[in-house]
Amino acid sequence: MAKYQLLLPKMGESVAEATVIKWIKNPGDKVNADDAVMEIATDKVDSDVPSPVAGRLVEQLYKENDVVQVGAVIAIIETDEPEAAPAIVQPESTPEVKPAGESKIAESTYHETVQFKEIEKTPEPELNEIQSESLAGIPGLDQLGQKSSPASLFKSEGRFYSPLVRNIAAQEGISIDELDSISGTGSEGRLTKDDLLNYLQAKTSTAAQNGQPSASVSTPPAEAVKVAEPVKEAQPVAEKVNTPVQDPQPVPQPVIPASPEPVKTEVTKTAPVEQRPVPATSVTGTDEIIEMDRMRRLIADHMVMSKQTSPHVTSFVEADVTNLVLWREKVKNSFEKREGEKITFTPIFIEAVVKAIKDFPMINVSVNGTQIIKKAAINISMATALPSGNLIVPVIKKADELNLVGLTKAVNDLANRARIGKLQPDDVKDGTFTITNVGSFGNVMGTPIINQPQVAILAVGAIKKKPAVIETKEGDMIAIRHMMFLSLSYDHRVVDGALGGSFVRRVADYLEKWDSSREV
Repeated sequence: MAKYQLLLPKMGESVAEATVIKWIKNPGDKVNADDAVMEIATDKVDSDVPSPVAGRLVEQLYKENDVVQVGAVIAIIETDEPEAAPAIVQPESTPEVKPAGESKIAESTYHETVQFKEIEKTPEPELNEIQSESLAGIPGLDQLGQKSSPASLFKSEGRFYSPLVRNIAAQEGISIDELDSISGTGSEGRLTKDDLLNYLQAKTSTAAQNGQPSASVSTPPAEAVKVAEPVKEAQPVAEKVNTPVQDPQPVPQPVIPASPEPVKTEVTKTAPVEQRPVPATSVTGTDEIIEMDRMRRLIADHMVMSKQTSPHVTSFVEADVTNLVLWREKVKNSFEKREGEKITFTPIFIEAVVKAIKDFPMINVSVNGTQIIKKAAINISMATALPSGNLIVPVIKKADELNLVGLTKAVNDLANRARIGKLQPDDVKDGTFTITNVGSFGNVMGTPIINQPQVAILAVGAIKKKPAVIETKEGDMIAIRHMMFLSLSYDHRVVDGALGGSFVRRVADYLEKWDSSREV
């Protein structure tokens, strides 16, 4: 009986972890191929994790509400397939002679057997220490993106830090020693992102209360400074050897790594006590303190990250969409009878955006360091408000290949499934440009935040009847027209005012020149 390691699949760009909401299958339950094993939640979408193989669930490796990294083993499923690997392992004849071996084939075979033996020897292996050799035969491995080597995820003593935690620590200048001193609330004491953010907040507030940097809090800094001074003079090594009494005491090797931050390591011994910020209290007793839910915290992080990443610029254009409004009013009833779908303004806006992207393809890009990645596909993300008050952004893939009927059906399907929580991970990834309809809330315009890693987002405002000047053969006239504002926020690193302004103007042109006799 082979044991299959079920991995948490990749769920879209920028998604590094997910929270276990509920286990659908329990140990001992029979699992068919494509059966949902567990429910998970990310900042993008709530979804099920299916099993690509049939068998029996042997072990659940995470509990409900645990945070799991993408690519981690979440469950063990026993299948009916024979275990092929042990059969290859059997040649125990001369395991020590083979590495010196005669041929490359013998060498590689020996290497595989040693790896397999190590796994068998440890009865309870670390969940995340999965050797690449043992994954080679696992089906569904292509669902993962390229992963960093396990060595980069573990400290030498063995404590696990997720890539997200390591990135935050690197940005904040937190050393590995300081990370080790922070207690975690995750599974088996694992340090989560929230633990680290709470620690940083507590550390900042402590320094602010003291009115000076945290260095003044600890008592041993004087010793640290004394130790640090000889190190600066330790450049001439020969002189250092000749001074027998004073200099040998601080051994050069251990002091050097500690010298850059002698104070920091000292402070961290007391800081963990105040990891969790004291809950806010109301002076009047009438204010209500509401803790953000998981999705709201992740949305907040994503929005802040976008503003820190991209210099935002917003351009506005007012469009006369009278012909478009009258055309939709004329065809909406017959369209619904024929197609079984209501035609809203959103698919019409998307069609105009797709045409404008074809005219200005450099708006359909993303940034990777100093590289501009020009996207071949036009995948339109559409911001959708949820009943909970949160926001989700499903994606219409290859929107340029759909006609207006196809766009209408895609928009309605994604919007309906988003509101009832039935979106799949694939429904929210790979977007290249975003549209948000602020007009649905009665707003006439907005300055939306870019949905990273995209470089532009279009906000469409409410359509209002207004007096406007129109040109006729008889001269200028004032008439009541249906008017709306389009607002384009774009990343000024790669999109300048000429491109951003021309793009949003082109979208308005397509809407204003709508053919009122168009058949659909």
